[in-house]
Amino acid sequence: MIGATTENPYFEVNPALISRSIIFELHNLEKEDIKELIKRAVSDPVRGMGSYHAMLDDDAAEFLSDAANGDARAALNGIELAVLTTDRSDDGMIHITLDTAQECIQKRAVRYDKSGDNHYDTISAFIKSMRGSDPDAAVYYLARMLYAGEDIRFIARRIMICASEDVGNADPQALVVAVAASQAIERIGMPEAQIILSHAATYVACAPKSNAAYMAISEAMNYVQNHKTPPVPSHLQDTHYKSAGKLGHGDGYKYAHDYKNHYVKQQYLPDTMENEHFYRPSENGYERTIVQHLTRLHAEAEDKNNK
Repeated sequence: MIGATTENPYFEVNPALISRSIIFELHNLEKEDIKELIKRAVSDPVRGMGSYHAMLDDDAAEFLSDAANGDARAALNGIELAVLTTDRSDDGMIHITLDTAQECIQKRAVRYDKSGDNHYDTISAFIKSMRGSDPDAAVYYLARMLYAGEDIRFIARRIMICASEDVGNADPQALVVAVAASQAIERIGMPEAQIILSHAATYVACAPKSNAAYMAISEAMNYVQNHKTPPVPSHLQDTHYKSAGKLGHGDGYKYAHDYKNHYVKQQYLPDTMENEHFYRPSENGYERTIVQHLTRLHAEAEDKNNK
């Protein structure tokens, strides 16, 4: 059995069938291939529309083959529409000019299926461009998604995720911008929402990068999954319910605001985890300030303890 589909078979075909098949990926046709195809469609009386006696101008063929974006169906649909809707000239021929071709394909064909690999490939490239600090590439992939009719709320969600995962505390404002953009597009809608999404995407792309927050929660989740759960230190336990004090809850707790710099050294992690570290801020952007702040707090607290 030989089958063909315009969808990605890994998304659309039963896995049991996939495991027993050899998959071949067919790529877009080149522009010259499309041009040859539409010229044949106009002139061939058997497999094309040669019996209609049409003539295709070179600039019209150039436009159609370029606008089809490698999709033969789009080009053939355009040429068929042109032949069937164009009046004959005095010489009895149907002349397909550039103006006629432009009327028949008013919007460039874009390969983009919202539930398949084009969708995921494009959003992946969009995110990786923001992560890689390339605002030009980010806004290009944004335009491709918008042109193809992608859900603007989906795009906004990906920008918010990138703002935390790839920028984080290197520029805390990135998440603020991304969230504001997400709220704004709900109120504005298209086409103006594309400006707001561009604003947010280019900001995130240009922001200093750090994945320290992402790595911190990933390591912490992994630790929780693979280790026994030790009790919360008694001095950190809740004291608001009746008789909590009889259980020793809160004994020895130091209220940070009572100390210099609103910081006091005390144990917060459980007893078996005193030396564990999850958040490791980078030296990029605002995280450099965070590193300096924490270093100063710890150093001054250590000096006080040594005196």
